[in-house]
Amino acid sequence: MPGSRALSPSDLATTVVFAAFIAVLGIFPGISAGGAGVPVVLQNVGPILAACLLGARRGTAATALFLALTAMGLPLLSGGRGGIAPFLGPGGGFLLGWLLSALVAGLVITRLKRTSPPALLLAGTAGMAVDYAVGVPFLGLYTGDLWSAAVQSLVYVPGDVVKVVGAAAVASTVHRALPNRLAGSAA
Repeated sequence: MPGSRALSPSDLATTVVFAAFIAVLGIFPGISAGGAGVPVVLQNVGPILAACLLGARRGTAATALFLALTAMGLPLLSGGRGGIAPFLGPGGGFLLGWLLSALVAGLVITRLKRTSPPALLLAGTAGMAVDYAVGVPFLGLYTGDLWSAAVQSLVYVPGDVVKVVGAAAVASTVHRALPNRLAGSAA
């Protein structure tokens, strides 16, 4: 593909480490909320944090790797879930939304060319909004009622706001400690 380049060995290693990090976030069990059958998990902030630290290309690659391993059957999702079933269930749209979430958050950081807390908050918020933009309609198709899916999804917003703020704080701290190191090949 013209204009694209393969990941360097260093980028590949970083991508794999961040896919593993997203998997580790699955150790924290999901909490059932609302009647939609979509648990509240810490794991959905992983793609955003990966993108805020690595940029769009590597953050999205880490998320894609994680999702591919999960789809192949590895029990990497919160609660030890894996395989195709979680992608076809009520939370499937949110899982697929993680790819766009990482891409958008990474693109915001890349385009702003700064890793200040406000920029990271904007990136995280944009990434989370995109996840909702994919997940809520998918849930609406699954349940047969888009309005109900949208209303039920409101229960997740406060927790996701806290997660985005936490991710921005962590990413800001890491960027200060390792300036230009992690986001060095952000695009």
